[in-house]
Amino acid sequence: MFRAFYKSKRWLLWAWGGGVTLIVSLFVQVELTVRINEWYGRFYNMLQKATEHQIGEFWRELLIFGYIAFPYVLIATMTAYFTRIYAFRWREAMTFSYVSQWQQVEEEVEGASQRIQEDIYRFARIVESLGLQVARAVLTLVAFLPILWGLSGGVDLPYIKDIPGSLVWVALLVSVGGLGISWFVGIKLPGLEYNNQKVEAAFRKELVYAEDDKVNYGKTETIAELFIGLKFNYHRLFLHYGYFDIWVNFFEQLMVIVPYLIMGPGLFTGLITLGVLVQVSNAFSKVRESFSIFIANWTTITELRSIHKRLKEFEHNIGF
Repeated sequence: MFRAFYKSKRWLLWAWGGGVTLIVSLFVQVELTVRINEWYGRFYNMLQKATEHQIGEFWRELLIFGYIAFPYVLIATMTAYFTRIYAFRWREAMTFSYVSQWQQVEEEVEGASQRIQEDIYRFARIVESLGLQVARAVLTLVAFLPILWGLSGGVDLPYIKDIPGSLVWVALLVSVGGLGISWFVGIKLPGLEYNNQKVEAAFRKELVYAEDDKVNYGKTETIAELFIGLKFNYHRLFLHYGYFDIWVNFFEQLMVIVPYLIMGPGLFTGLITLGVLVQVSNAFSKVRESFSIFIANWTTITELRSIHKRLKEFEHNIGF
């Protein structure tokens, strides 16, 4: 899966040069988000004491925000476009690498068409997407951890305020705890996704054969039997995703108010200003989201694990 793209001389420039380009782009985006976080502090401090400032200062701050935000939007858009091309190149490398090996195998390989046509594309797309998110999360942590550590001086809650970098530790604690609960709640999902791929492959295979031979394939009773298995598996999958979604949505909403619960008392005692509170909320969300990258993408990771298992089986069957 990785060897066909990253160890091939033909794809060397795309694989490694393109990867470096994406990392640099992410680095620039993270630096711009740091500047936006600093802008939050200034802007909301000004709003808190609006009568002490002139309207011209208000418009000037909005103009500064535009100078930061518009380049971010442009770079993010260009990065998304390049990422799609990068994932397709990866798919191309894997496809022809697998095809050349598959053509030499005489016996029938189960689900070969689905593995080559669909799973390769989904694998490249998901790995590329997750890889970029993980890289972004690491860069975000490097940039925002010092900021959040410094802002922890504004905590005015008993016990917590005596811990250096308390906001960082809270973000880490809730993220690790959330990841553990997510693993427990979603423990059955990878197996169900894998079974889903098998029944989908069987259903698709019957329909493909029926395109050329409707006499022996594509009979209503056969399709109905295959679809019943498909429906049963999907209903189980939907049920398990249902209670997993309840947990994820609850966790996400809870995390919105956590920085306000911690920093709110300091606003009323005068230890911090409104700008600091908003800045903490933004920085905390960035750090917490980076720590929780696997929680936010748990369903995608589940799908990836299923695809990876299927491709590994396919590689074994074709002697790759």
